Order: sequence, then C-alpha cells, then structure tokens
Amino acid sequence: MSSVEHAYAEVQRVTRTRAKNFAYGIMVLPREKRRAIAAVYAFAREVDDIADGDAPANEKRARLEALRAALDAPPATAMHVALSDARTRFAIPREALSALVDGGLQDLDTTRYASFDELRGYCEKVAGAVGVACVAVYGSDDVERAMTLGIALQLINIMRDVDEDRRLGRVYLPQDELERFGVAELAVSPAWRDLMAFQAVRARAHLDEGLRLLDSLDRRSALCVATFAGLYRGQLDRMEANGFDVFSADCRLSTPAKLAVVVRGLMR
Repeated sequence: MSSVEHAYAEVQRVTRTRAKNFAYGIMVLPREKRRAIAAVYAFAREVDDIADGDAPANEKRARLEALRAALDAPPATAMHVALSDARTRFAIPREALSALVDGGLQDLDTTRYASFDELRGYCEKVAGAVGVACVAVYGSDDVERAMTLGIALQLINIMRDVDEDRRLGRVYLPQDELERFGVAELAVSPAWRDLMAFQAVRARAHLDEGLRLLDSLDRRSALCVATFAGLYRGQLDRMEANGFDVFSADCRLSTPAKLAVVVRGLMR
C-alpha cells in the first residue's frame, strides 16, 4: 500500500470511528470523493480534539497554529498526506481549512456569545467552513448555501450538546436570548422549552435554506448531503419530542435509525 493509500485508509478509519453522522452520509459517495471528505473530517476532528483537550491553553494554541502551518508544508502525518492529495484533486480552499483553525483558537478565548450575530460568526468558522471545504469535493460552486448548511448543523449540535459544553465551561446559546426568555440556569423549565423552541425554528430555517444546495449537486453528492442533513433533522425532532430535555434524555439516533435514513434516501 502506498503512503497515500495508507493515509486515506487512516482518515477513513478516523471517520468511521469518530464521526457520529458524517460517516453515514459519505458512504454513498464514489471512492475518490468519499476519501477526500474523510480527509477534511479528519482535519476538523484534530482541530476539535486539540481545542477540547486537557493541555494548557498556550500548548493548544501552538498545536493549532502548527496545524495551520502544515497546510503550506510538505505533509508529515497520514492526515496531512491524505488532505494534501485531496486538495490537489478537488481544489479544496486553504482558507476554509484555516478558518477551522481560527474556530478552534476562538474556543480557547471565548466561552459566551452576547448575541446570535456573534455566534453566527463562530459557526461560520467551525462548521460553515467545513461546508465550504466539502462543496469543492461535491463539485458545486454554491458556497453560500454550503456555508448556511454547515451553520444549520452546528446550531443543532449546540442545542444537543448544551450539557457537554457546560462541562467544558462554554455556553454557546446567545446570552441576550437566554435573558429574553428568562432562562437563569441551564435546566429544563417552561422558559427553557420556549428558548429551545426558538432555537429549533432558527436551525430549521438555516437547514431548509442550506439544503437548496442539493439543486447544484450530482445525484450521489446530493444523496450524501441529504443523508447527513436528515440525520441532524432527526436529532432535532428527538429533542423536540423529549421536551428539549438535553440533560437527561438521549437525543442521538440509534444505528438502525441512521441506516434507515440512508435507505430512505437510496429508495427515492
């Protein structure tokens, strides 16, 4: 196995092991696109792992900047070998990958967001940038809707992971909206449900607009995007069904439920 083949095998292993929804979507892509998307995911995963890890903040910053610098250097790790090859094949923009690093750095310094405008700027870096990187692989130039779709998925992540993020010392829900709905603590209450219902409406609006991207994609790429968007929509549905109890109820889809989404897409 060549070094490039080995590198792709590694990023696909990371995707299968770590991706909660991504892996189910990309399984329907042709081999070259599937491997390239896995390389993008592995890069994003490494950024997240560094930002969320236990190392001192200065060490995290150094490691994140090293990831950025490696985008312009001869690839030295399996992930960078795969990503370098994917960037050559599909013209994945460096700016999108660099924005992911900016998002990781922002997590080291910012733990609260005053308004949705501030939060959106963060979401553009950590998720919209993934959409922009991936849309080059899918073969579309609809960067705006790819960005919007990425933001939609991140908004759903934020809703689902409130408790996990709190343990990391972060609250992504906009502070002005917490105040407006009278949510004094992160716990289920009538005010909490009202706030989260408001977040759900926003997430669905972004999701619907972002999914207009499908019009510019070939059939298999469209199936890929529709699949993982459907998985996120399913999680949002579960949150709503659970009364937005994201603290004690499991809002993630089971493996059979995820496979059912894939099958429904294939049968369309």
